[in-house]
Amino acid sequence: MTNLAADDELVFAPEGESGAQADTEAVWRVLIVDDDHDVHASTELALKGTPLLGRRVQFLHTYSAAETVEFLRREHDIAVILLDVVMESENAGLKLVHVIREELGLSEARIVLRTGQPGYAPEIQAIRDYDINDYKTKSELTHTRLYTTLTVAIRSYDQIRAINASRRGLDMIVRASGELMELRGMQGFAAGVITQLAALLRLPPEGLICAQENGRGEEAMQVVAAGGKFSGLINQSVRDIPNPDVREHLNRALSTGRNQYDSGSTTLLLTGSGRRIAVYLESKQALSEIDRNLLEVFCANIAVGFENTALFGKLTNLAYVDALTHLPNRLRFLQELDEHLRGPRRVASSVALVDIDEFAETNDALGHQFGDRLLRAVAHRLRDRLPDTFIARVAGDTFGILGASEKIKPAALVALFEEAFMVDDQEIVITATLGLLDLSEVDVSGGEALKNANIALKRAKRLNRGQFVYFTGKMDFEIRERHDMLRGLRNAFDSDRLFVMYQPQVLIETGEPVGVEALIRWRKEDGSFVPPDRFIPLAETSGLIIGIGNFVMRLACFEQVKIAAAGFPKVQMAINVSLAQFRHPRFIDQVREALADTGATPSLIELEITESMAMEDADFVARTLNQLGELGVKVAVDDFGTGFSSLSYLQRLRVDRLKIDKAFVQGLCSDPRGRQIPEMVIQLGKRLGLAVIAEGVEDIEQANTLVSLGCYEAQGYLYARPMEPAALYKWLAAKRPAG
Repeated sequence: MTNLAADDELVFAPEGESGAQADTEAVWRVLIVDDDHDVHASTELALKGTPLLGRRVQFLHTYSAAETVEFLRREHDIAVILLDVVMESENAGLKLVHVIREELGLSEARIVLRTGQPGYAPEIQAIRDYDINDYKTKSELTHTRLYTTLTVAIRSYDQIRAINASRRGLDMIVRASGELMELRGMQGFAAGVITQLAALLRLPPEGLICAQENGRGEEAMQVVAAGGKFSGLINQSVRDIPNPDVREHLNRALSTGRNQYDSGSTTLLLTGSGRRIAVYLESKQALSEIDRNLLEVFCANIAVGFENTALFGKLTNLAYVDALTHLPNRLRFLQELDEHLRGPRRVASSVALVDIDEFAETNDALGHQFGDRLLRAVAHRLRDRLPDTFIARVAGDTFGILGASEKIKPAALVALFEEAFMVDDQEIVITATLGLLDLSEVDVSGGEALKNANIALKRAKRLNRGQFVYFTGKMDFEIRERHDMLRGLRNAFDSDRLFVMYQPQVLIETGEPVGVEALIRWRKEDGSFVPPDRFIPLAETSGLIIGIGNFVMRLACFEQVKIAAAGFPKVQMAINVSLAQFRHPRFIDQVREALADTGATPSLIELEITESMAMEDADFVARTLNQLGELGVKVAVDDFGTGFSSLSYLQRLRVDRLKIDKAFVQGLCSDPRGRQIPEMVIQLGKRLGLAVIAEGVEDIEQANTLVSLGCYEAQGYLYARPMEPAALYKWLAAKRPAG
């Protein structure tokens, strides 16, 4: 094979000819780098027997980055490298680009990145930092697209090698390409092209660039960058350019699809990213052949740069703009927050999170399309009514507002929702709940600030929808304390620091034990206890209650068997069941397994559910209670009287006992009206044929009053505190009848 790298006498071929077309034996060597053998085969098959620029194509193959590096250490006359982005790792391809360009010093081979993952694209900085010449998805590279891509890449490769042979202007082109890659946005890139072209040709930067969308005619041609005397034409239509010669040159380049070299000007054509871009430069004399060839190479590189710039714009739009409302998204909001917190505006700025109340219900009732239009209507009103503020959509139905505190007033924000929104010719009135944060009162990052505002929003939603709450340091402390407690609870469960204590239930008149209630307790490493009313709600909201509840149930069932064996065969075991546990799909199975594994007597197992649980879902609760009944397990309604029960509904449920809440027992004797609810519960139990037990009995007067009202069972400190199994058995033994 001809060693073109060693040929310093190469010159440029005339337009339309390859520098090696006379050499019929020469080939273009194309290296396929991919860990998928099918990709190698399909790529080679797509162009089998198809010549490119007068030569046949020889495909070479490597299957990993390491193999490719060793191959390129031996072989240097590679025209194009078709490089897979994802091989040994997600960025193996980009790392290989660095090795090829920097360590191996191969600047001539053209690199086309390919990926099989739709939507995957190298990050902006990666493309900017590495000399990547094109980027395509594998699905794009059909026969036609592959032919076009390789033709462009090979022509660029051939011209670059010719330029290397002539040793003229290449350093400036490479440097210009690198500098242009650093410019953001189409206008910035276009302006850089004018400057670099002028420097390359040793001309003053007098020029303009216009872009035309394919297939949309002359009216779409607009000046996107300009320099010198043309600078006032930026963003104007090409038809508005006062100089008819300039208009004629631009139109001719765009209509013919070819560069125009005239005695007083040069007009170059760039294509890519769905655009045709014409670059007009004034020149006092005709360009030399070398200059023209330099421009051809420059254009080959810059055309890809324009395509990458458009890609950058699309990626930026996807990364920072909400597609539905066209507002900035959460990520962009966080960036703006960070900038605010670093600058002087922080002292007088606030953040507000605006959450649409019951938006999910609106979606369910009127459809998601209606919901989307409602979100757009809200976005439009916020943007229209709150000028000079930064507005973003930070979650599904939550908007973030950042700006001067004097503009972000809660009452004003709430008032924005008093006026109906027009959606699909319908008037819809909605409310919003607000969480606010004064940035002058915190010293945190943007992420922490947004989190704090969200804490305030959640607090507002718990308190009263349609209202607002400002974040305070106390809220942060409570959240951290809750987080620490949750972590401690997980560790306690895993390290057996959760255990069960048992509180006896007795016949009031005789003190005879009739049952015990299993109560979960948490003893910390230092021996102190965490109150159940602090950690049980946390376990319920975190999901830990499922595992904890099953643990308590099995342990309590096992203890019931031991109590019976100790000589108390009629003492039943009461076990509390949480809502999450009750609704768990395997709840009935877990009860059945606990009974079977421990040998507990089903009729002596009483599961306690709260009144609010019993009232939640009629069909589900009734079905579950019936299944428990089929197992022979009893059911008690705990804390009865604290909720708002429907008596007719309660009559339908298969329950065995009502428990009078200790709050009513404590007021039984101290308040003339205190006995009304206990009396009502006792009478209700009698009429429904249900047993009744009172909890929290602490003195004999309460006990006597309960008996007078017809309640004969109780538990409380008057009889016994919760105790561990060893103490329980001693207590039971003391209650055993003599003889």
